[in-house]
Amino acid sequence: MTEVSTQQRAYEQADLDADLRWWAAANYLTVAQIYLQDNVLLREPLSRDHIKPRLLGHWGTSPGLSAIYTVLNRIIKESDSSWLYITGPGHGGPALVANTYLEGTYTEVYPKISLDADGVKRLCRQFSTPGGIPSHVSVQTPGSIHEGGELGYALVHAAGAAYDNPDLTVACVIGDGEAETGPLSGSWKIPAFLNAARDGAVLPILHLNGAKIAGPTVLGRSTDAEVTDYLRGQGWIPTFVEGDDPAQVFSDLRAAIVEARRRIGEIQSEARADGAGSTLPDTHWPAIVLRTPKGWTGPKEVDGKKIEGTHWAHQVPLSGVRENPEHLAILEEWLKSYKPEEIFDDNGAIVESIASLAPVGDLRMGATPYANGGRLLSPLRLPPIEQYALDIPEPGDVSFETTRVLGEFMRDIYTQNSDADGGGTFRLFCPDETSSNRLGAVFEVTDRAWQLPVTEYDDNLSPSGRVMEVLSEHLCQGWLEGYTLTGRHGVFATYEAFAMVSASMVVQHTKWLQHAATLPWREPVASLNILLTSTCWRNDHNGFSHQGPGLIDLVLPLSPEVVRVWLPPDSNSLLSISDHCFRSRDHVNLIVVDKQPHLQYLSLEEANKQAAAGASIWDWAGTENVEGELPDIVLASAGDVPTQEILAAAQLLREWVPYLRVRVVNVMDLMVLLPQNDHPHGLSDDKFNELFTRDVDVVFGFHGYPRAIHQLVHGRTHPGRFHVRGFSEQGTTTTPFDMVVLNKMSRYHLVIEALRRARRAPEKAEELVAYCNNQLARHHDYVREHFEDLPEVRDWKWSSPSGSRD
Repeated sequence: MTEVSTQQRAYEQADLDADLRWWAAANYLTVAQIYLQDNVLLREPLSRDHIKPRLLGHWGTSPGLSAIYTVLNRIIKESDSSWLYITGPGHGGPALVANTYLEGTYTEVYPKISLDADGVKRLCRQFSTPGGIPSHVSVQTPGSIHEGGELGYALVHAAGAAYDNPDLTVACVIGDGEAETGPLSGSWKIPAFLNAARDGAVLPILHLNGAKIAGPTVLGRSTDAEVTDYLRGQGWIPTFVEGDDPAQVFSDLRAAIVEARRRIGEIQSEARADGAGSTLPDTHWPAIVLRTPKGWTGPKEVDGKKIEGTHWAHQVPLSGVRENPEHLAILEEWLKSYKPEEIFDDNGAIVESIASLAPVGDLRMGATPYANGGRLLSPLRLPPIEQYALDIPEPGDVSFETTRVLGEFMRDIYTQNSDADGGGTFRLFCPDETSSNRLGAVFEVTDRAWQLPVTEYDDNLSPSGRVMEVLSEHLCQGWLEGYTLTGRHGVFATYEAFAMVSASMVVQHTKWLQHAATLPWREPVASLNILLTSTCWRNDHNGFSHQGPGLIDLVLPLSPEVVRVWLPPDSNSLLSISDHCFRSRDHVNLIVVDKQPHLQYLSLEEANKQAAAGASIWDWAGTENVEGELPDIVLASAGDVPTQEILAAAQLLREWVPYLRVRVVNVMDLMVLLPQNDHPHGLSDDKFNELFTRDVDVVFGFHGYPRAIHQLVHGRTHPGRFHVRGFSEQGTTTTPFDMVVLNKMSRYHLVIEALRRARRAPEKAEELVAYCNNQLARHHDYVREHFEDLPEVRDWKWSSPSGSRD
């Protein structure tokens, strides 16, 4: 062991003393934010009038979060390294606000929260009050990409941030309550996917303070040996830092982080010497387990009840301060324990000996550009979509697996947005379904990311791969969220029904983008693109469990400034929409399209035009042959399978009752159905009525639940004239056409409904209804006898009356 000189010991003691002063300042500001509306510098005796009438916030985790922040500041200053701080216990928001205020970032972002007595007062008065800031580490908090309100996603966001960011280390604090969630449990698998040669590093800090809001936690009550076995099995080697003596804990934590950083550098140096295509055998990454008391340095006991170190410290340890003089006295003593007279100068500014401990510029964790990814964002280099377009001689003449062209498009996006070191700015995230979803062309230029052993029987696995496949929707979407929020681009592709597994993540990310748009300092980031395929209508072999279009309904009520829902009917439409979505910013783009072979209708030029308009009349499919006269019925569709059934219904009407005036409308952008004032894409009433008329009945074939269309057209002229057929929770393992029959959205059901709703009762209408009912009966018997659809259905193609689209 190398002997440490007296001079070195003194220097280290001075650093420790300084860091403990920063920590005391952060803890003081945290408590002040929770409790105080006045006398925030404690320059006079505390009275009930100085206390907020409503006490909100979370104290228990905050001192631990500030301790980690403090020590990381020291490491950053010593190493000039870039760190991103992700806070799983995001309810410790006042701690992160306090630390970013101490480092000066908060005031730079919000000049009204100045570095003086008035600024401290504003800082405290804004916390968890009307017109102020939330109690969590929200989008308003500088340095944050992770709100932490919904637990489970800290480590997955950390991994997404680290991918393709080789110079970044992500310190990810995981609370022991969050450690009990399913997504977090799955997230420990990062070492199987993180490439040390081209990615950054994640340093998990499992903060075990022993309790969640109302009781103990599993890992908090587990032994060190049990926690070690658990983490080692996931690819981590933990170092334990434990205790309640601040000086000892800070010294041990600093040593643990220094050693972790040394080991990370060692792993990365070895990998980068060998290149991104190599993997390191038996590599385990460092992790830290920090055991400190919950509510550390707060009241130890209140009214005879132990507080520090118990779940009673989780939120507001002293809740009756305005009414209880004893509690008020305890609060005053608590605040004074941090020695505010040594934190603030005469003007209320942070004293220089504390303020100077912060890193400088963008190295401050509150100011890092990695937490404001738009600062790092470069537009994707996108190849021209014309080179992937299908040639469509006539509508409905070609059948093709719709999503295959998107795989080819993304293959070349990978190529054009990769760098010489094996990294890049674009990734596909998919739960083991890339090839199943017909996106396998990407494997022509890259593999699946995989850092574990590979056998001769594996396909497209390698350490250098940049297609992210893991059988967890939470991980796929969370990785993409972390990836886009730190300045990159991507898409999350999954089976439609199982997108609901991570549905609440969509809600949370939408809320983040919604509020980010109101903050001028938050630069726009790439949109979150979600591709839903293997849809409810064509899960032929999987059955009812795989049939659920609910994500559409989930996103429709969310922020209109953020949410977009796209239902391309064919491949060229998908290309046009995807090109638009990859270029867009600050949106959640939901694209729903099936992977199976489908009839193709639109040329790329037509697809581009309709994608821009959102919806259009398909003149070639209707029978409006008298200009200026209203149609007798409008047939509308949104989605690939409904479009085919609507067209088949239109063709039956044309053949049986050609004098019935039928208009066919296709909707590609679902949000155009909303009134203009309700969504940026909403059509004006005049434009809406140009498509659907003012009072003609509309029979609408829809991909999802019918209620969605009724919700969207509410407020339009005579919305009761819309008669929607869609998915009605009828499903099983059956033929494609039987699915639409079961849900009463088949061409025969649509024809019957159209005849019932038409403005005129045409001749031969009764005969056509009888024919449709007979076909439904034939279908019922045929599929059960032959296990496939009727030939006239199975082999159906659109035939234009004139033989052309004109």
